[in-house]
Amino acid sequence: MARLEGFRIKNFKALKDITLGRLWNQQNSKPLTPLTAVIGKNGVGKSTLFDAFGFLADCLKFGVEDACDARGRGGFGKLLSQGQTGPIEFEVYYREEGNARPITYELSINLDEYGRPFVSTERFRQRRSGQTRGRPFSFLFLVKGKGVVWKGDTQGRQFDESKGQNDLFSLMAKLRQGVADEESRDTELVELEDYRKLGIATLGSLKQHPRISAFRRFIEGWYLSYFTPDAARSLPLAGPQKHINIHGDNLGNVVQFMEREHPRRFQSILKRIAEKIPGIDKIDTEKTADGRLLLRFNDKGFQDPFYVQQMSDGTLKVFAYLLLLEDPNPPPFLCIEEPENGLYHKLLESLAREFREHATGRAGGTQIFITTHQPYFVDALEPDEVWILEKRSDGYSTIRQASDDEIVRNMVAEGLPLGGLWYSDYLDAR
Repeated sequence: MARLEGFRIKNFKALKDITLGRLWNQQNSKPLTPLTAVIGKNGVGKSTLFDAFGFLADCLKFGVEDACDARGRGGFGKLLSQGQTGPIEFEVYYREEGNARPITYELSINLDEYGRPFVSTERFRQRRSGQTRGRPFSFLFLVKGKGVVWKGDTQGRQFDESKGQNDLFSLMAKLRQGVADEESRDTELVELEDYRKLGIATLGSLKQHPRISAFRRFIEGWYLSYFTPDAARSLPLAGPQKHINIHGDNLGNVVQFMEREHPRRFQSILKRIAEKIPGIDKIDTEKTADGRLLLRFNDKGFQDPFYVQQMSDGTLKVFAYLLLLEDPNPPPFLCIEEPENGLYHKLLESLAREFREHATGRAGGTQIFITTHQPYFVDALEPDEVWILEKRSDGYSTIRQASDDEIVRNMVAEGLPLGGLWYSDYLDAR
């Protein structure tokens, strides 16, 4: 399964310029771990960082203009870091498979002459087989919806960075003239109908661009949890659905799908989940006259079961998270904001271990990214898994890895819990 190794954000609200993990030009940095948690005080930008992933996914799904307005973001002007003139930029460094060469995706969003957001530049880079130094070769480069793309798995050419866009336009001129030299033989001109849509949205649906298609599927597969217990208590229309949606209001539909398509596995899943939720003796289902499946929670000490509508927020959250991890086709990237809300504090370390076991314990596990402000959750984590987000005096955020501090590493090695060190201010900047 694909893995995100690094992520850079520029000019996105309080995140003027931050990098998590490794980029193509920062090879000395460590890649993101399968389980990654970001901690910090209130107002430092944890929710903004969470939304940066959601914004990129929305750009692919809706286009950049609609993404700027979606989920109450308020438009490009509200997203652009204060005092900056743009553009908003993202850089994704990811690996399709364990031994595959990493690929860099770069996206730049700005305002056009009419004051509307558009895709200023879009670019893919990948080093050639055997190449260990130098700049990666670009196999897609678009400027305002126009540019070039290399077909199939051919490597493309390296643009002259000193010439910038002029080098791109020079190659485009060659192609228009029908010049088929070595560097343009497998190249085709691209011009998008709408430069507010990402090139990967269009090109990623074509078989002749397998690397772009793979990246598109990777982003489309991201799951950002906006789960709310009240939504999960709703009674949706009958009908099976494969995956829990971002709000969790189709929990009953997913239960119906799992029981229909994977009956034995589903019963095993319910049994395992019941064992992990304190106070629950058994979880089963009941079919209604209109074809729906209702979840029944048999609470220890009570003869009659409780239904979803009667369960506590914490029990519903834990059930939803564990069911999500048991998905037969799990998402490649799972992002959860503050999973501790509504949960008993002693349950948090167990939940963190469940997340890590899923992310690292089996081939193709989901990479999990979490924001939290709960030390009990952090107690179950290692310094490499924790990033500290802080606010500078100028209002912009900075981020660093807990393992960068030798004192912290040594104290954890001696058996001191990381969350306790955070609570005692040992993770504060010195």
